[in-house]
Amino acid sequence: MAMTVHCDIVSAEGEIFSGLVEMVIAHGNLGDLGIALGHAPLITDLKPGPIRLVMPGGEAEVYYISGGFLEVQPNMIKVLADTVQRAADLDEASAQEAVKAAEKALHEKGAEFDYGSAAARLAEAAAQLRTVQQLRKKYGGS
Repeated sequence: MAMTVHCDIVSAEGEIFSGLVEMVIAHGNLGDLGIALGHAPLITDLKPGPIRLVMPGGEAEVYYISGGFLEVQPNMIKVLADTVQRAADLDEASAQEAVKAAEKALHEKGAEFDYGSAAARLAEAAAQLRTVQQLRKKYGGS
């Protein structure tokens, strides 16, 4: 029997996932994190991008998060994010369009231009696109 730890993924919309996992792999601001049972306590912020849950038995579930926070206790992992989507539900064409729209907004600065907001939209759209492309590359499909 594999060693498991309880994991919760919570967004502003509510609880997205709650259950036992073997490992959580996420992208923190200081690098990639692999969290398993017995990991040292930790609180860190997360970059927009994929978060992978390795389920008991080895299957993986991948979610896209818009950024957030990760709290680790020896027998509990909690991910708090503004938005969470199953990576399989992301659409590559929509993500590419969002990247193009954000890049266009950065280049067409108007009088009321908010660079920080435009840059954040671009970073989130690019992270969604990377997530979709990584999944397609790793697991195949269109």
